[in-house]
Amino acid sequence: MTVTKIEPVTKTRYRIYVDGQFAFILYKGELSRYHIAEDEEITEETYETIRTEVILKRVKLKAMHLLNDMDRTEGQLRTKLGQGGYTEDMIDAAIDYVKAFGYINDDAYVRRFIMGRKERKSRREIKAALSQKGIPKEQIDAAMEECYGQEDSQAAIRKILEKKKYDPATAQDAEKRRIMGYLTRKGFSYDDIRHVIQVSEWNA
Repeated sequence: MTVTKIEPVTKTRYRIYVDGQFAFILYKGELSRYHIAEDEEITEETYETIRTEVILKRVKLKAMHLLNDMDRTEGQLRTKLGQGGYTEDMIDAAIDYVKAFGYINDDAYVRRFIMGRKERKSRREIKAALSQKGIPKEQIDAAMEECYGQEDSQAAIRKILEKKKYDPATAQDAEKRRIMGYLTRKGFSYDDIRHVIQVSEWNA
């Protein structure tokens, strides 16, 4: 095995290529410790030592730090670790590690996400946000069924009307059309919108 390239990432970190393939990122002191130099041989023993005793420990700590920083899905964590220059197999190992401690649970994450937003967002908006986080559609739909009732969408509409200071007693037809169009674009159903606005008018 030959170190074919050492590429600076920062002043202290270097991307190491072995036999033409990206292997890992090391700090300057680690290059000296493991005698890593361009066009020099690296033994399999040294290569595996670096992977298991340096990189694997580092990626596990990085995963834990990212999860302590904020709640993340598995997909989000994979993306962040990939941006840190870790290889897929090291990322897989880190994911397995944090899963073993229950630090990643996408089902619970999705339920918390929905419950924390359903009073102010439409289902469509929440679904879109979860999809962007890499959650599969089937998983989102199942959580929606679990977390939602019709009254939740109507409660969210009422909150938006309050925030928009929509007054059914004084609203003109043009204003009513605007607010209904706004709510429709946000993803609320026409039936829920009409029900809430009509009830508001009756109670005005």
